[in-house]
Amino acid sequence: MAEKLYYYGTGRRKNAIARVRLTEGSGKITINGKDIEEFFGMETLKVIVKQPLTVTNTTAKYDVIAKVTGGGFTGQAGAVRHGIARALNEANAEFRPALKQNGFLTRDPRMKERKKYGLKKARKAPQFSKR
Repeated sequence: MAEKLYYYGTGRRKNAIARVRLTEGSGKITINGKDIEEFFGMETLKVIVKQPLTVTNTTAKYDVIAKVTGGGFTGQAGAVRHGIARALNEANAEFRPALKQNGFLTRDPRMKERKKYGLKKARKAPQFSKR
């Protein structure tokens, strides 16, 4: 039996990290062992995850298996999107211009700012009182 061919991509967004594996298939998307419909409740998150496949017209060509950890729902969806885009780029270099133009290959650098001493949060200071 022939061994299956996989394409790998690691996606990151905020604190979420997604390890994505693409294989030839029917377009099934599995995240952490669950179907995408079950894993992401909101429709917008499902659309975000499917964006790279939609742009490259490969929605029904590849199966996606992703393992994602850390962050919240939005960050995880962004991380999976980034991972899918990287894996598609590895699968076929002709997809690169379309993926790059839509910004799917760019790592979003925005992160939560660290808390500073003397403050309640990153920038929130305790209430000031003159007396």
